Amino acid sequence: MKPQSDLKQAFLTILALLVPVAIFIAATPTETTSSLKPPAKGEIPVAFVISEHAVIIDFCGPWEVFRDVMVPGNDHPFRLYTVSDKTDPITAGGGMKIVPNYTFANAPTPKVIVIPAQSEPSEAMLKWIRESTKNTDVTMSVCTGAFVLAKTGLLSGKSATTYHGAFKSFEMAFPDIHLKRGARFVENGNLATAGGLSSGMDLALRVVERYYGRDVAQKTAYNMEYQGQGWMNPDSNSAYATALVSTPEHPVCAVCGMDVDPKTAPKSAFKGVTYYFCSGDDKKVFDAAPDKFATK
Repeated sequence: MKPQSDLKQAFLTILALLVPVAIFIAATPTETTSSLKPPAKGEIPVAFVISEHAVIIDFCGPWEVFRDVMVPGNDHPFRLYTVSDKTDPITAGGGMKIVPNYTFANAPTPKVIVIPAQSEPSEAMLKWIRESTKNTDVTMSVCTGAFVLAKTGLLSGKSATTYHGAFKSFEMAFPDIHLKRGARFVENGNLATAGGLSSGMDLALRVVERYYGRDVAQKTAYNMEYQGQGWMNPDSNSAYATALVSTPEHPVCAVCGMDVDPKTAPKSAFKGVTYYFCSGDDKKVFDAAPDKFATK
């Protein structure tokens, strides 16, 4: 019996030694580079890059998150401004008129850049994002703003996400970028991409957490009466990981996956199958490469 007793004692001794190590490992951040250091004094400049048809929630959601942050000794630590090609009014989604604060020629140097879904970017916009990102803490896209960020070349060879209805188009346009389906947001060093629409608020809260810790981010969300939890779990968009399948009972756009009315929707036939689309633009995308979208 003694050998068994000695074996048991040895096991208990090893276990006692390992438990503190396990606790230490669990309490240690897995990404030592995930936190961001706020300035000792002064504000953190956040630039919102906008142009015609910018999607409201994509930039106004993160704007409100950053605006509502409060920390001891520096009540509102983020300084927010818009930047565009010109300071002439632009027409954002739904017809909202916005006058940008700065142009790319005179905008303050940002530490955070937010890129919402919008019209085709100008070369000046792409150059400004590319050059400014050399010194940003975070350059983040929201929704199909990922297309803008991708066109700078900064995402090449990296992982990213975008609006679920644009997955296939993104993969086709940027084959050198690894698309993560089902991700609420994806972070790569000082680059980050959020999924569609409300995902931008979660990524903004994640940025707040990286600067000031989870308690400040949670307090910000509480004060906004925002109950989403996606900012604490980058893989929380699993509902969008798998594309919807179009059926006669529930037809969806062959390009973006949104519901369509087959009585009025544009359509194309390919290999004996009829495909429906949300818009004429989606039909053009399909017709240019139908084999990329056709169901197997």
